[in-house]
Amino acid sequence: MDHLSPCPANSPPLTPLTFLERASTVYGDTLSIIYDNNISYTWSQTHRRCLQIAYSLSSLGIQRGHVVSVLSPNTPAMYELQFAVPMSGAILNNINIRLDPRTLSLLLHHSESKLLFVDIQSISLTLNALLLFPKNAKPPLLILIADDTVAPLQNPPPALDFIDTYEGLITKGDPSFKWVRPNSEWDPITLNYTSGTTSAPKGVVHCHRGAFIMSLDSLINWSVQKQPVYLWTLPIFHSNGWSFPWGMAAVGGINVCTRKIDAPTIYHCIDTHGVTHLCAAPVVLNMLVNHNRTKPLKNPVHILTGGSPPPAVVLSKSESIGFEVTHGFGMTEVIGVVISCAWKNKWNKFPLTERARLKARQGVRTVAMTEVDVVDGLTGISVKHDGLTAGEIVVRGACVMLGYLKDKKGTLNCMKENGWLYTGDIGVIHEDGYLEIKDRSKDVIITGGENVSSVEVEAILYTHPAVSDVAVVARPDDFWGETPCAFVALKSGLEKKPSEKQIMEFCRESLPHFMVPKTVVFMEELPRTATGKVQKYVLRKDAQAMGPIAAPATRL
Repeated sequence: MDHLSPCPANSPPLTPLTFLERASTVYGDTLSIIYDNNISYTWSQTHRRCLQIAYSLSSLGIQRGHVVSVLSPNTPAMYELQFAVPMSGAILNNINIRLDPRTLSLLLHHSESKLLFVDIQSISLTLNALLLFPKNAKPPLLILIADDTVAPLQNPPPALDFIDTYEGLITKGDPSFKWVRPNSEWDPITLNYTSGTTSAPKGVVHCHRGAFIMSLDSLINWSVQKQPVYLWTLPIFHSNGWSFPWGMAAVGGINVCTRKIDAPTIYHCIDTHGVTHLCAAPVVLNMLVNHNRTKPLKNPVHILTGGSPPPAVVLSKSESIGFEVTHGFGMTEVIGVVISCAWKNKWNKFPLTERARLKARQGVRTVAMTEVDVVDGLTGISVKHDGLTAGEIVVRGACVMLGYLKDKKGTLNCMKENGWLYTGDIGVIHEDGYLEIKDRSKDVIITGGENVSSVEVEAILYTHPAVSDVAVVARPDDFWGETPCAFVALKSGLEKKPSEKQIMEFCRESLPHFMVPKTVVFMEELPRTATGKVQKYVLRKDAQAMGPIAAPATRL
């Protein structure tokens, strides 16, 4: 068989952009997007609009390999640009709309962005960011994403020099445009900056091949049927919405877009549009289960959650409402969920609390991931499958990034020569082979020689009836080195709020003494990224600023 080899007929570059062409043919007359109840498009219209945008970008001088940035919430334009920008040959760069001007300016400069789409509600942010742009650098061209559903600003900032509007590009565009296909499936398709939970965002570059495989893998893993109704609660700017913009095109789904993400809006969309699927960080899950809703869900709604492990109590409440929760693990560096708690039918017979405990585990590798393991930090050897021996979670497969933009050292630091991506997450593997995250490596608290998992302490605190949100970090301690410090947000409307001492006593009932927080700080709300992740580096600074807990004169 030596004469058999790859050729142009059997090895064209894989890219998720082809999903849109097929959707236009198969699902052309069915809805692709619903927005604000009175705006909707079909798949044939979405395909046409994306081609028009791609043509107009090419006409503006955007070429293969250029970076085009987008600053927008989950609007129809934001969804369409996930296709339109790479169809012009450019590299798509979705940017977090909640960044401060300084960080936005740094990211635009670092990425060498040629053009920036600016949502109408991000004009002030963009103006302030460009004022900080280096004088010797050329700022990106600006395109305004107007929106008639948004109320005019009370005090509009000085006008920016927009060269056109989003709809203007569509009007000028050619729907017969032959979109720019990648020369290689290894060509970059997207540049995503990490969420900033570590205070140092990195530019993660993914290729067409990885995005294609992740899109299909995500659909298989979640058992998504044809033509689902998907609610965009997960920001698309977060890791390309875990690849579901492309995935929804593959199955002809309806994308329900909304600017506002709160419990009333989510429940309204579910009731009005018959939502079948949504992705949500644990903070959104928490918001839904704590909302005062008495009406049960008419039909089950599938929720895929990632980020920090959702507490068992939140999973239990979600299930009782009618949400079917799938828990998984992913990170910007793998563009979606690569470890998922694959459910076994026999688990359905278990009590609710046991099902919640099992579902809180991250699980096993998804179908398209090659390997996942937990290894000892020093030896690199796989840990015992006993649910106790902790190590760092490592992964490898087609969905792993190409690397960090302009950061060879950072890339080599996490993508080792042994062929693994080191995630920085600490986990264990249970006897049944299912993996469970215990903490981020930097979040482990070492107190008196004992390792304390902040996640385990948080899980106990979440079971307190008065606690709405919580995060645990290390505070310096003159005797123990460091001890757990709990930052707690209480539920609203409490008749009697618990004291710091009562919170500690509650923890003592379920935790070893060394894991009990020695400090409790009540807050209105915890600092979070736009994707719902707690910014623990901010809380660590707060805990450091408190100073060390003084050692008593005598300590047993």
